[in-house]
Amino acid sequence: MKRFDERGSSFPRRRQSRPHFIPAFAAMKTIWTVMVSRLVRLRGPGLFGAIRPSARLAGLATMAILLAANPAQALQVTDDRSVVVRFAQPPQRIISLLPSLTESVCELGQCARLVGVDRYSNYPDSVTKLPQVGGGLDPNVEAIVALKPDLVLLAASSRAGLRLESLGIRVLALEPKTHADVQRVLLTLGQVLGVADAQAIWRNIDAATSAATQSLPKSLAATRVYFEVNPGPYGAGEQSFIGQTLTRLGVKNIIPAALGPFPKLNPEYVVRANPDVIMIGQRSVSSMAQRPGWQTMRALREQRLCVFSNDQSDVLVRPGPRMAEGARLMAQCLADKAAGAVKP
Repeated sequence: MKRFDERGSSFPRRRQSRPHFIPAFAAMKTIWTVMVSRLVRLRGPGLFGAIRPSARLAGLATMAILLAANPAQALQVTDDRSVVVRFAQPPQRIISLLPSLTESVCELGQCARLVGVDRYSNYPDSVTKLPQVGGGLDPNVEAIVALKPDLVLLAASSRAGLRLESLGIRVLALEPKTHADVQRVLLTLGQVLGVADAQAIWRNIDAATSAATQSLPKSLAATRVYFEVNPGPYGAGEQSFIGQTLTRLGVKNIIPAALGPFPKLNPEYVVRANPDVIMIGQRSVSSMAQRPGWQTMRALREQRLCVFSNDQSDVLVRPGPRMAEGARLMAQCLADKAAGAVKP
């Protein structure tokens, strides 16, 4: 099934990444240390002072041979294409081709490592000053190569991955689509970038999301909501990360899980569902007037419509570290528009 994403296009279902640490060097260092300490206890602390330089070099050479015999790297990650990506050390020159990945790198405090971004990455402000290398689906490969990245972050649905890898550029495909994915991607990037407190950063995001949900009265629980992500119209279903936020806010989504995360809808479907509240972006609102029957819906008759600015829409449709801010925007909409929408 095809699904709508943050770039306004469809993509296939993602596979889950699985990070694995392989501390080969640390293990060999530990073995070497134990061997040395035992020799010192047996022969005394003067042992190594008496060893000829050639013997010391032989010992180091032995350790190097042991390390060479085990080619495992410091970290390997299986990305959302089921491709194993290995890292000997944290990457320092990163290009991101997906806004949510750009924002995740910066949320981890690593914006300085970005040397290029896609045309849609616009947050935080500092990334707008970076070279743009096209879109996630149509990147400028020549521009990417010229920036000499040691890692390119992109969506699993991007066709550029194989081309970049054929040119010797390391690629990591991560495509968050749910709340759990946002956590998974943030923690995976934290491991790849060597950020120790990624888990604490996620806990703060999740706690802020929960705080937004707790700010609403339980009387809104029966409110029926339609969230439009694109003037297709594409709606946010229960399976999507937006739908998960609506569920956490305690309201009902008119698009059931059976229709998929971001289904393209017949406009008449929304008319028949007759939602209590409609959430829509400024980019889409102008097309509503041309949709047959929409002006008869209760949400429009009673002005229970939340129109989000372009900047707010970016927050809401990107499954990234600003999901708590998105939850607050939706909670504020419900607080302003949903009161009294459900008749007892």
